[in-house]
Amino acid sequence: MTMPADLPNQSSLGLSPLRLDPAQVVFLCSDLQEHLTRAMPADLVERMVKNAGVLLRGAQALQVPVVVTEQYRKGLGPTLPSVLDAAPPTTRPLDKLSFSAWQDAAVARALIDAERSQVVLFGVETHICVYQTARDLVHLGYRVHIPHDAVCSRDPENLRVGLVLCERAGATITSTETILFDLLQSAAHPAFRTLSALVK
Repeated sequence: MTMPADLPNQSSLGLSPLRLDPAQVVFLCSDLQEHLTRAMPADLVERMVKNAGVLLRGAQALQVPVVVTEQYRKGLGPTLPSVLDAAPPTTRPLDKLSFSAWQDAAVARALIDAERSQVVLFGVETHICVYQTARDLVHLGYRVHIPHDAVCSRDPENLRVGLVLCERAGATITSTETILFDLLQSAAHPAFRTLSALVK
């Protein structure tokens, strides 16, 4: 197909700042731990854990770096085994006490070392750790994307409020499937079949 003569060449067009780029994105999985998720609505936890797994497997297929955090592991337990199984084999969860992951030196260092400008943030709790982390990261200049179907709170109303607060802070509220296909950009991408299978 020939482009009309009056249409600018695609390579000369600026890309939307909302577009996700596999070379610029890091996935940040927040506190998907046994004791935390046990206190949340079972149906919402099931959806979140499933989509967290999809995102983490997608990250592997796209060679996107992953950072996993745990809030006070001693009291709240380790990351759910199914979540770690989906993450890259070298993933080692970082224990933190601060609600904002950025306020923890080890997590901040991991994000800085990733040398990425975009963060896909998911996990719990939406209105506490996810929100405070998103707020700090946006303030620092990161472009933060939060899949609504891969976050959760104990109270569904706090889940809703948390997403509103994240958006007001400047994060983009999105979905698991939107994120993966934005990273693919085209059905010609080598990982298209793999990621398509993940979201079925």
